[in-house]
Amino acid sequence: MTTLVLIHGAWHGAWCWRKLAPLLESAGHTVVAPDLPAMGADRTDPKDVTLDSWARFAANLVVRQAEPVVLVGHSRAGIVVSQVAELVPERITRLVYLAGFMLPSGESLADAARADEASLVTANMIPADSGITCTVRKEVLRAAFFGRCAAEDYEFALANLSPEPLKPLVTPLKLSAQRFGSVPRSYIECLEDRAVTLPAQRRMQADLPCDTVHSLDSDHSPFFSRAPELARLLGAA
Repeated sequence: MTTLVLIHGAWHGAWCWRKLAPLLESAGHTVVAPDLPAMGADRTDPKDVTLDSWARFAANLVVRQAEPVVLVGHSRAGIVVSQVAELVPERITRLVYLAGFMLPSGESLADAARADEASLVTANMIPADSGITCTVRKEVLRAAFFGRCAAEDYEFALANLSPEPLKPLVTPLKLSAQRFGSVPRSYIECLEDRAVTLPAQRRMQADLPCDTVHSLDSDHSPFFSRAPELARLLGAA
């Protein structure tokens, strides 16, 4: 059985795993699913959040587990799990990018997102007046993130989305072949994704090839829309 650490994506929190985590646990796996600082129920001030602080927070969780873990990053969390692998590669058996931003060293999420011209998210991000966080226009949330989700899952998500700190999004990754590059990685594509589009997902795979690639006939939120299928893939990771 596996210990899986699940890192949520932008605007989300640990709440997004509420259907997936019980499926994994019922199969005998251990699941650790935190709110990143300033996200979900965590009350950290967003101005204090950096990519490095998120990575160190997650790395501390990883090293506290009894055994090396499978580290899963959804969407924006791809940059977080990559940076965690640079910090504690020996404590990670596999990185899994779930429609995640899997980027080379020196690139930022903002760079990659701007290149995904078909995404509904980039053109609909609204920076806060403070310049510290951003949100997404409500009019596109359903189509961008939850297009195949049940109405109750969409309404639950809508009630729990929170502003996203901007600083991590514009921070270039700092990765090495010796540390990050030593960790096996897998990619789970979401074929109907309108937030991180399939062409963007495949460009990232071409730039950083993975050991295994799986495809889900899913929107950007398979933890809601395809939870049993996703649980089977992660349980076998």
